[in-house]
Amino acid sequence: MVLPNSFGTFTSRIIKGAMAYEGNLTKTGLRTPKAAAVAGIVFALLLITTFGLLQASVPAEPLAPRLWLRGNARTLGIALDLIPFCGVAFLWFIGVLRDRLREREDRLFSTVFVGSGLLFLAMLFSAAAVVGGIIIAFTSRPELPVDPDTFVFVWTLAFSLMNVYAIKMAAVFMMSTSTVALKTQLVPRYIAFLGFGLALFLLFGSQYWNWSFFVFPLWVLLLSSQILIDNLRSPRVPGTEGLSHRDRADS
Repeated sequence: MVLPNSFGTFTSRIIKGAMAYEGNLTKTGLRTPKAAAVAGIVFALLLITTFGLLQASVPAEPLAPRLWLRGNARTLGIALDLIPFCGVAFLWFIGVLRDRLREREDRLFSTVFVGSGLLFLAMLFSAAAVVGGIIIAFTSRPELPVDPDTFVFVWTLAFSLMNVYAIKMAAVFMMSTSTVALKTQLVPRYIAFLGFGLALFLLFGSQYWNWSFFVFPLWVLLLSSQILIDNLRSPRVPGTEGLSHRDRADS
């Protein structure tokens, strides 16, 4: 009579232990640098694709909107449909990267890091919603003329949200991330210094070049690729998945 009960207790403990071990493996996998790198690469590629579609569809001087909206409304719709997925990947990138820093995280720069990233997404989504409103209004009644004053106002609003506010928040995100990277040796120093230089360019010179939109996703792509390469090259020692180069050497 005692043996079955003991066997049942032993079996239940094994099952609980296996479930707990599997849960720990899942949490560890979600915290690995590879997860942050993959999320950053996905975000960068999606945002580069979105900006490329927008650049190819919208003329430098978007006058006579009926002419270019008629032929490019579908392409613009595809570009705007990619933006929510950019936001999801970027949020995942921020979360996993912040978790990787753990106790080495500086509260000041962490606040700026997270806040600028969220503000960038908010401005990006707002600009996409404004452009989406233009497309929906045109495609619903393509035979009606487009009021030039209304179009200029809406287009200027979308341009300001993206080129004045979103890009500037992206620059602050790059500066805070580069500062944290220097303090923690998260990535090689050249990526951090490159981030400082590109951030200054976005702060003071982004309005003069149309291709400045691509600077931020390209830098995130470089940063994420470097994290992924470091993760693949480094030996997999238990308990060092979220550590920097210096901390791994010390361990």
